Amino acid sequence: MSAKLSDLMPSLMDKEKDSSINFRDIINKYLYHWPLFIIGIAITMTAAFFYLQISSPVYEIKASIIIQDEKKDPDEKQKLQELDLLKSTKLVENEIEVLKSRNLILQVVNNLTLWVDYKQKNGLKTEDLYGVSPVKFKLIEPHGIIGDHKLTIKIKDNNSYFLEKSNGELKEISFNSNLENSFGVWKLEPQTNIKEFIGNEIKITITDPNKVAEDYQKLIDASLLNKLAPVVGLSVKDKVQERGKDVLNDLITTYNDITNAEKNRVTQSTLDFIKDRLESLATEVSSSEKNVEQFRSSRGLTDISSQAQIYLQNVQANDNKLNEVNVQLNIIDGIEHSLNTSQNVQTASASLANYPSLNSLIEKLSLLQLQRDKLLATTPETNPIYEPIDRQIRSARASIKENIQSIKSSLVAAKNKLQGYNSKYESSIQNIPGQERGLIDIKRQQSIKENLYTYLLQKREEMSLSYASAISNARIVDKAYVDNVKSSRKAIAYGSGLLLGLLLPVIFIGSRNKLSSRITTRMEIEDITGGPLFGELTYAKASSTLISLNKSNVVIGEEFRSIRTNLHFLKGKQDDGLVVLVTSSISNEGKSFVSSNLAHVLAISGKKTVILEMDLRKPKIANIFDLSIQKPGIYEYLTGQSPKEEIVQASNVHPNLSVISSGAFTSDPSELLGQDEIDSLIHWLKLNYNYIIIDTPPINLVTDAKILSRLNDVTLYIIRQAYTYKSLLLFIKSLIKEQQFPQMKFIFNGVKKGRYGYGHNYGNEYYKAINKDKKNFLGLSLSEFFKRF
Repeated sequence: MSAKLSDLMPSLMDKEKDSSINFRDIINKYLYHWPLFIIGIAITMTAAFFYLQISSPVYEIKASIIIQDEKKDPDEKQKLQELDLLKSTKLVENEIEVLKSRNLILQVVNNLTLWVDYKQKNGLKTEDLYGVSPVKFKLIEPHGIIGDHKLTIKIKDNNSYFLEKSNGELKEISFNSNLENSFGVWKLEPQTNIKEFIGNEIKITITDPNKVAEDYQKLIDASLLNKLAPVVGLSVKDKVQERGKDVLNDLITTYNDITNAEKNRVTQSTLDFIKDRLESLATEVSSSEKNVEQFRSSRGLTDISSQAQIYLQNVQANDNKLNEVNVQLNIIDGIEHSLNTSQNVQTASASLANYPSLNSLIEKLSLLQLQRDKLLATTPETNPIYEPIDRQIRSARASIKENIQSIKSSLVAAKNKLQGYNSKYESSIQNIPGQERGLIDIKRQQSIKENLYTYLLQKREEMSLSYASAISNARIVDKAYVDNVKSSRKAIAYGSGLLLGLLLPVIFIGSRNKLSSRITTRMEIEDITGGPLFGELTYAKASSTLISLNKSNVVIGEEFRSIRTNLHFLKGKQDDGLVVLVTSSISNEGKSFVSSNLAHVLAISGKKTVILEMDLRKPKIANIFDLSIQKPGIYEYLTGQSPKEEIVQASNVHPNLSVISSGAFTSDPSELLGQDEIDSLIHWLKLNYNYIIIDTPPINLVTDAKILSRLNDVTLYIIRQAYTYKSLLLFIKSLIKEQQFPQMKFIFNGVKKGRYGYGHNYGNEYYKAINKDKKNFLGLSLSEFFKRF
């Protein structure tokens, strides 16, 4: 186990190191362009400042109300059972949806005429004139859809104003004059403060009320503030304090008006039902009384004989019980009839005091029907929200029917039992005149009608009292008030400005680098080559190609020495000289620069070095070392005009460094480089020098370097940062795959530390050069400062 952990530790450490370096490279890439960030932040913060100057503050207006639970007072508990407390939260949530409903908010919009805006310019700001407008727009007769209309007026005096036409002309119009356009007939009415606005220009915007209602529906928030109490908090954000307060206050008022109207509608419906029943029962009671009167008068009955007194008392008591049973059966039949015909049964159910379970079920059904009626006021019947409540109504009806059957069976059994007692008593009073028995039967019917009539009269009074003393569904806890100007307004504006000021340069730099067609990082090279770079050369500003390896160029000097060390490792203990071919993809990537300076540092280290100017088309080496181009070189040797000993020149830079120039110009060097004489020359140089540096033309342009590749030991391929095209990486990859060049090593030239998030200046303070250029306040030369953009 320990062996496996030890194997994993190096790889994990390498991954952490790579991720740390990548993150640091990304940060450095953006920090290099710090002037862009300073300018970006300055611009966005200035924009945020002006935004705060011209924009109006946004106020948060709040209010709170208590939604009344469906609980009744002690008198009303005889009619409807108190709701279960567990259902109160659900009720409040339903009412919250009603408060946020589109129909309710549309009514508020129309009540306050929020679909008309009055504004005037006040410097850079546009001031909203809600509540203080000198004129009032009044739509007399609308035509079609109202909305998206703008009127520009200028107050002339107390009696007239100028209306701006579509062509810019002003037309004088008197206040209260009817005008007509595409959306209808309208007029402007002057207000009491009209004098204060004489000469001012006012813009009136007319918007579709439905769109305004939709906007406020998104702005208004309603939420339950306390789960233990049905307190609902309302809030809205508005730029005008008074408008926000008016919206919430009118929303509460409108909500109460609608809920009270719905309650009154349901109560009135119940009263109408009772009224109809009373009218019917009044006729029946009157008929029963007349029947008693007629029966007594026709038979001359005045009193019952003392002999049958005791029996009659028993019969009377039994009849009272039988009457009660019949009343209950009558009510049960009425309830059953109402259920079967889908009528409202809430009133009829309340008399069954001896059957609390049935009474509870009926009252529950009444509450569910009331809740459904409320929803119908604000929600279409096709809405899925009705499905659960309809399911509860069906369930309640089924339970009531089942309970009724049980009660009815019990009452029928009791009735049969009481009738049996009556038969027993009647058999005991066979001597009592038949007329008296007939009278009892008539009185029994009269008693039933009178009891039911009295009960309905009592319920009518109770419902009338409830109708007259209807309490609002929502009681105001806090009227609308301004909570605060959004305290984070400035912080958000400046924070957004700061964030945008940082983000825009990041996007600009990232997009510029992403869209660049040039190679900018070593990772792009290493991904293609599959290995690390052989060397890296920092961009150096020098007066000549052959740099002076003093303390002013110490960094790039050390980088050339690092390449020299790598070449020493490649050479190893090889006795003869190491042939190093220097090439690139295209011109101006720094082949001659690398060749000449690499040869220089090799010579300084005590190694005999010779540099061959094999770029016969565009030779540069002789000029770099300030040598005469008249001296014989490669061309003269290959054409047999000069022996190899005569073409070698001292470099005048270091005794260990020699130069073989290209010689005279030739238009077809490829044919010359293919001769065997070049093989003899390289063989001779390997015997006399430690390092032979060959400067060649670009591979992608001519074939000279490929012809010479048979002679070299190491190939140094130059890639210049922000110059070599990314498209050439596929060409380079093909060279590696074909192995046409031995030991191909890559040197990244002209690297600008930090500019592309790549490369670090570690150790630069140790080698810090004396820079005599004029510095800016951050220690950068002016040219370096502007390059950081």
